[in-house]
Amino acid sequence: MDIINAYEETGSLRAAAALCGTTHKTVKRVLARRAAGQRPGRRGSAQPGLADAFTGLIFDKVKSTDGRITAKRLLPIVRAAGYTGSARTLRRAVAVAKARWKRARRVYRPWVAEPGQHLLIDYGTVTHGPNRGLKIFTAVLAWSRWRFVRFARDESLETTLRLLGECFEAAGGVPGVVLADRMGCLKGGVVANVVVPRAGYVRFATHYGFRPDFCEAKDPESKGAVEALVRYAKSDLVVPAEDFGGDLGVGNTAAAAWCEEVNASTHSQIAAVPNERLAVEREVLRALPSLGVSTRVGVSRKVDKLATVRIGSARYSVPHLLRGRHVDVATVEDRIEVWHDGELVAKHRLVPPGGTSILDEHYDRPARKPARAVRPRSKAEQAFLDLGEEAEAFLRAAAAAGTTRLPAHIAAIVALRDAHGPDQVAAALRRAVAFRRFTAEDVRAILAAGPAAPTPTPPGAVLDAALPAVATRTLDAYRTDILREVA
Repeated sequence: MDIINAYEETGSLRAAAALCGTTHKTVKRVLARRAAGQRPGRRGSAQPGLADAFTGLIFDKVKSTDGRITAKRLLPIVRAAGYTGSARTLRRAVAVAKARWKRARRVYRPWVAEPGQHLLIDYGTVTHGPNRGLKIFTAVLAWSRWRFVRFARDESLETTLRLLGECFEAAGGVPGVVLADRMGCLKGGVVANVVVPRAGYVRFATHYGFRPDFCEAKDPESKGAVEALVRYAKSDLVVPAEDFGGDLGVGNTAAAAWCEEVNASTHSQIAAVPNERLAVEREVLRALPSLGVSTRVGVSRKVDKLATVRIGSARYSVPHLLRGRHVDVATVEDRIEVWHDGELVAKHRLVPPGGTSILDEHYDRPARKPARAVRPRSKAEQAFLDLGEEAEAFLRAAAAAGTTRLPAHIAAIVALRDAHGPDQVAAALRRAVAFRRFTAEDVRAILAAGPAAPTPTPPGAVLDAALPAVATRTLDAYRTDILREVA
């Protein structure tokens, strides 16, 4: 039964609403439309929104910014164009424009990977936790989804090539193409959107027999598989991991164990085990070269007059015979290697900026505490220092103690040498230093005491005396109740 017929029969708004399963307000609105000559059940034509007149402007801004502009930044622009609505209404219009741009922006088509063709590589950075600051090198074979993850301290060309070679060794072969984003360590330049790889990367690729390739700039969607691996490694490997204590060996051991675990599990996208598919893919991978390639690149440094080189705002020692020559300094995991004429001449553990790593074997003598030489300037000082090492020790100790009138005391001690002899005076000076007595009167008193002065000696060994054994009783023998019974 429709609303109008129900009202005609009942004559009540609420009764008609009960029969039609609606509210009395709806019945009243339907009757009002009928009285106004409108068709019952139909609303009036939709009113234009406050932002409808600016739809073209909004869409143009969304398109020019690739969908990144926000309604907050767009509001002053549409206000200047005459928009009078609220920020909330504009946000809704911007959301509609972004949805429209997303549908028209790009048509995605799934990539059908071929066995043995593509290896995707990328870097990530640990931003939270105790291992913050470490780099994560990730690689994945596109067809088998076999994954390789290692930690590093930097994203240099040397580090990248070394880890890439280690990845080839672990995979048991070389793919046809290595796809990377436009990372600075591999990119030598860009000409007309064509990436020119660095010469070292080209030599490395020629040695292993693969073709280097680069994705579009600022387009992570072109290598989503490795981007997903970076996120997976951060959430599943880095987050639950403990602090590696700055030791990359410990971190890479944990990364290798994690790779063994995930590569032995069924991958959700391909519904297969990556290790099993890798065994099939190895049949079409290129063979590893019989000879390894040197990935040591490093930077050239000139050895300064201190027999050190500076890199990373830190100082490292090298053999002193190389002063003034140029050496190659390379960073390998958590250590610094210094090479000269193809020979490894120094190896240091990495130190933080401002730090120093000095090895004694790089110098002609071991390190010693700095000490200013004693240089007599008068005859009395020369005569005093002629007494030997005891006189120099007395002079330094007396000066450190702040002894006043020290030149007069030295002259008086020199006068005692003629009366007692240099050996006796030297022994008195040794005793004065031991007891912290630094005046001429103290030395004269020591000489006057002579052999009668006691000589302290350190405690000797424990005295082991054989004592006779005596009968002993336990504490129970002294209990009061037993004593009463005896009494």
